Amino acid sequence: MTDLPARALETTPERPWPVRHLSTKIAEYVHKMPGVWVEGQVVQLNKRAGMAFLTLRDIEADVSLSISAQPRVLGELTEGAHVVVHATPTFWSKRGTLQLAADEFRAVGLGELLARIEHLRRLLAAEGLFGADRKVPLPFLPAVVGLVCGRDSKAEHDVVVNARARWPQVHFEIREVAVQGVRAVAEVSAAVVELDADLRVEVIVIARGGGSVEDLLPFSNESLVRTVAACRTPVVVAIGHETDTPLLDLVADYRASTPTDAAKRIVPDVSEERTKVSQARTRVRAAMTQLVRREGERLAQVFSRPVLARPETLVEGYGLEVDRLRADARRSVQDALRAGSAEVARLAAQVRVLSPAATLDRGYAVVQRADDGTVVRTADAVATSDRLLVRVATGRFEAEVVESEDG
Repeated sequence: MTDLPARALETTPERPWPVRHLSTKIAEYVHKMPGVWVEGQVVQLNKRAGMAFLTLRDIEADVSLSISAQPRVLGELTEGAHVVVHATPTFWSKRGTLQLAADEFRAVGLGELLARIEHLRRLLAAEGLFGADRKVPLPFLPAVVGLVCGRDSKAEHDVVVNARARWPQVHFEIREVAVQGVRAVAEVSAAVVELDADLRVEVIVIARGGGSVEDLLPFSNESLVRTVAACRTPVVVAIGHETDTPLLDLVADYRASTPTDAAKRIVPDVSEERTKVSQARTRVRAAMTQLVRREGERLAQVFSRPVLARPETLVEGYGLEVDRLRADARRSVQDALRAGSAEVARLAAQVRVLSPAATLDRGYAVVQRADDGTVVRTADAVATSDRLLVRVATGRFEAEVVESEDG
């Protein structure tokens, strides 16, 4: 023993500790621990050889420790009791096992459990987990419903049978789990997470029958409440009876009083829906009939008016007005044409009177020089032998100047 390393850090493959030495070291360390108060649930309680042996299991996780105690210390405790134990850790070197030696047991009363739940409720409410704004509306007609329930439980039967009686086509994805005891929180949470991840599932129902406050404790567990709060899928909770209110009821999108009530909430009643459809069709048919009748009466009233009995009267007045305007326009045009014609004739007469041809008709002539066509206006404009061109009313001729005399 003198050659063994003094500390665990000094051990090497060449200089290891024997098992007995390690066990002794662990026992020495454990024995230094003081007594501790531990909370858990009593399971596997046995009494033999003047001693009581039991297993203390964690309330939320699958973890347990062995405990030994004098029978008188247990008092009236039975399996399943929720207790707080004062015990001293003991390590048995030969067996290499850890055990608690208990010297006091205290049962956790209903009042204390309810006080703990109320304290947790206030904390979660302060975070807003129970707010109405977080509630998600339930789908009208889900094709697939996720159901978390106990194994072969009446709650499962109530939900499935009543839902299918209302809507036979509904499909269930059922996860049978522990709904009380230490495994309930972990199994229910895992089932909820799995169903929430399934995109086919449109609503999740968590159902359990009635029970004592202790039986329903898992459904007030903070971990499970937060798991449901994080779901994207609407969650319906039907836990216990109508008077039971675990915290899961407050965080769920809808709280059903019983599993049967949950079935009524998740799917509509096919017969009721058919009745509603029939009633709606009847109301629509009656409304349309009344509308057609009312409009028919209005049309009959319109058709009975004289103007519609002889509709051409609407345009006769306008036709007469058009005829009058057309006649007026024709007269105006004709008057304008007559006035225009008279004016043209007058101007033509003036033109004829003032034209050179009229002068020639009276016996006058126009004399022009033959070489350049210059009009001869005076006698001195020509000389003897000049050739002239004489224009008269009916033609022209040439002449020769024999003699000129200035008049």
